[in-house]
Amino acid sequence: MFILPKLTYGYAALEPTMSADTLHTHHDKHHKAYVEKTNELAAQAGLTERPLEDVVREAQRKGDAKLFHNAAQAWNHAFFWQSMTAKGATPSGALKAAMTKAFGDIDAFKDEFVDEGLNHFGSGWVWLVTGSGGLKVISTHDADDTLIKDGLFPLLVCDLWEHAYYLDYKNDRKAFLEAWIGKVANWDFAERQLAASEGQGDGFRYPAPAANDDPAERRKAPAIGDRPRV
Repeated sequence: MFILPKLTYGYAALEPTMSADTLHTHHDKHHKAYVEKTNELAAQAGLTERPLEDVVREAQRKGDAKLFHNAAQAWNHAFFWQSMTAKGATPSGALKAAMTKAFGDIDAFKDEFVDEGLNHFGSGWVWLVTGSGGLKVISTHDADDTLIKDGLFPLLVCDLWEHAYYLDYKNDRKAFLEAWIGKVANWDFAERQLAASEGQGDGFRYPAPAANDDPAERRKAPAIGDRPRV
């Protein structure tokens, strides 16, 4: 069964951009519910020992909307937690060069990222991705993600569902996006993903399903960032 990965930072580490209350609610309740429902539905579909990435793609292929929505949301949230850091930094190296080529400069990228997220109607996700045409910003609706989009490799994502920001920003999605991309975006993670997209190292994968339902084994499960990216 799939575990709820631990955060690699404290619940208050991202304040004031994201409060401890938001992280407790978002991670411990929303993400947990998606993982639990995925385990239930994956068992019914005979996919309990498959990697979550395979479960998402297989659910989409078979038209199993319930499994797809829950499995993709479980994966998206895990990627989202890795897309944030308490350290604070700016893009550098190959990532900065790629962003400058694609958007003109970092500020122009941030403006496009905020605009894409702000103008996305309803719930979803805003992504920085790479592909044959270089870097670009896209948004996906509800649980939709990059796992089922040929030619796209995710570097960074921000959650556009209201539970990601409503406790802290009410309905001001723009203020949330500006603070998020300006203060907590994890550029080191994005640079590792960019390198992986070019065959240098391994990209993000969700922690492999546990072999059994032993609570002791689940307690020993590491945080996402502690797992090799395979």
